[in-house]
Amino acid sequence: MNIKPLGDRVLIKRLEAEEKTKSGIVLPGAAKEQPQMAEVLAVGPGTDEVKMEVKKGDQVIFSKYAGTEVKLDGEDLILVSQKDILAVVK
Repeated sequence: MNIKPLGDRVLIKRLEAEEKTKSGIVLPGAAKEQPQMAEVLAVGPGTDEVKMEVKKGDQVIFSKYAGTEVKLDGEDLILVSQKDILAVVK
């Protein structure tokens, strides 16, 4: 995959949903809630107004309805603006 986001955009891949609840109940695929955590795959250069604060490999939490879903090389990815990223998980 060779993609470079433009401006303040970030390409992320959603992390897998939990298979079990805390009490040990196994969830079927349809019952899983989509996680709002993702791994950063590529970062744009930023703009004069926006300095990029995330980097490739970071795990982030993003807004629930943010971004544009794209499919590249058979993978479901999301292209979001940096402002839609709420936090970096350390």
